Parts: sequence; C-alpha cells; structure tokens
Amino acid sequence: MSFASATPTSSYGPHSLDFNRFNAARIVASSRIHLRRRSFSFSAAAMTTTRAAAEVDADRLQKGIAEFYDESSGLWENIWGEHMHHGFYDPDSSVSLSDHRAAQIRMIEEALRFGGVAAEGGRRPAGAVDVGCGIGGSSRYLARKYGAKCRGITLSPVQAIRAEAIAAAEGLRDKVSFEVADALNQPFSDGEFDLVWSMESGEHMPDKSKFITELVRVAAPGGTIIIVTWCHRDLGPSEQALQPWELNLLQKICDGFYLPAWCSAADYVKLLESHGLQDIKTADWSQNVAPFWPAVIRSALTWKGFTSLLRSGWKTVKGALVMPLMIEGFKKGVIKFAVITCRKPE
Repeated sequence: MSFASATPTSSYGPHSLDFNRFNAARIVASSRIHLRRRSFSFSAAAMTTTRAAAEVDADRLQKGIAEFYDESSGLWENIWGEHMHHGFYDPDSSVSLSDHRAAQIRMIEEALRFGGVAAEGGRRPAGAVDVGCGIGGSSRYLARKYGAKCRGITLSPVQAIRAEAIAAAEGLRDKVSFEVADALNQPFSDGEFDLVWSMESGEHMPDKSKFITELVRVAAPGGTIIIVTWCHRDLGPSEQALQPWELNLLQKICDGFYLPAWCSAADYVKLLESHGLQDIKTADWSQNVAPFWPAVIRSALTWKGFTSLLRSGWKTVKGALVMPLMIEGFKKGVIKFAVITCRKPE
C-alpha cells in the first residue's frame, strides 16, 4: 500500500482532492506578485514544471504500489485467502481467527446490501468492473452470485496472473477476466458496467477527482457505484485541515503502505454530487472492522506468518511495521472505514 510520498502534509487539508492543480495555481499566483511584467511566461513554465513533477510522482507511486502487491499478495493469500480486504464484524464482537474469512465475505454482502444491488424486485447486474481487483476474490464472488461477467483491473502483474489462474481452476474463465490497468485511465467503454465496484482501492488513488470521474464514466445509465475505502475523519465546520499530530500519523502510514494523500468521506460525496449522481449514501463502518487489524498482526506473529513475511521482501516488512498505526488511527478517530454508494441517472 505506499512509498514515501513526496506530497507535503498540507495536502491532507480540504484541497487534497486535487493537490497538483492547487499547487500549480499557488505557484502561478506567487509569480504574478513578484514578476508582474513576465507573469504569463513564468506562470506557464511553473505550471509545466509542476505537472511534470506530478507525473513523475504518480509514476513512482504506481510502481511502488505494483511492487508492493507483487511482493505481498502471495503471503496474504497463503494466510488469509482470496479476499484482500477487511472483514465486517458485529461491533464489540469476540472473534477467533477462523471467523475472519467469513467476515470478509460478509463485507462484500453488506456492501451490496447497502448499495441496494439486486434488492427485492431489483435488477441483477449483468456486467461488473472490479477496480483494484487484487487476486480477483470479489470478481469471482459477483460472477457466482449474479451470473455477471466481471472484469478486474490491478496495477500488479503478479495479481492479474494469479487471478486468471484461480478463475481457470474454478471454471470461471467465461465469466471473469483480469488485466493490468490504471484505475485513473480505465480500458473500458463509456457506460459499460451495471455495477462499478471498488473494494479498498480508493485509498491508493493520487487524484480522487479523476478516480471518481472514471468510475462514473464506465458506469451504465442506472448503474450502481460502490466504493469501500479508508478515509480520514470529516473536518469540522471551522477546520481547514487535520491537526498536526493527525497529519503526522497518516504520513507514517502512507510511507509504509504506498498511499497518496488521504481524503474524507465528505470529500467523496462532494465529488459524486458534482457529477449529478443520485441516491448518494455513506456510512462509517469503522466499528465493524475493529477486530481486523489486531487479527492481521496476530497472524503475522505466528511462525508461518513471520517466516513468510521475511521471505516476501522489504516492502512487505515495511508495511507490516505500520499496522499498529492503523489500529491507533481507528481508535483515535483519525481513520474512518467508509462505504459510499450512488446510482448513475438513467
């Protein structure tokens, strides 16, 4: 999940959705104050430089994410199975390690229920896209549940190859397919999918505005979009940014998990509203995922988990070292586990 992001901590404020454009504007404004006579040429140069730097950072981020999951996916599958996401639990429940895979399935079901997918009298999705598909667990589940044709995309070649292999072994090659592709520039036609599914991939997107634009673009008229993602808390009415200690905590997590700047669930809602989407709903499921990270840490501390972790490589070890910070973030209310759903107008 993040290389040491070059994005400054101030990007976690309300402008974090489109930091690159904001930063370019700031540079341009400054140049006009100090160099009025040459403002046009200097501003153009500043914007070009900023855009080039942003592209380099985006490339580095994508490379880091791909390598992180190339290294860690086998370890995760070996211990936790095919679903590379949180489980959904009853608040304050006492669970054993054997309960966690069932909780991951429940997470999928709860997200579908929240999004009203195939509710009573509703239309079953015929086609779905799994944005940030991991090794294809959600895609195969949706294909079995609805008979839908599912296409999954990931930045990790290792994940895509493994997802295809599992699909072939389970006789699902006619229903699911996987490829390496960028979620911010998806290789699909406009309006192609009845269900657009993003299970814990939004936190990796450096440009949340472009991410939402792509989800909306590939959704069919009347289609449902479901986003389940890590967020930071919503800002209060008088706040312009998170507190310094909160920013510091999130930056440490970014450095271990290959994450760009975080945003809030409220930020996602504003972006969806800007596209004229309907039936926008959001919920905070932080309490429902509380047992997850302690369980991941416990699994890493077993002999099997520890030896597998060491064999996986430094990026995986680096991610493991910040897992306690995820627990701290949830406990202190800085990190929120959000579900956001909406429908594209007919």
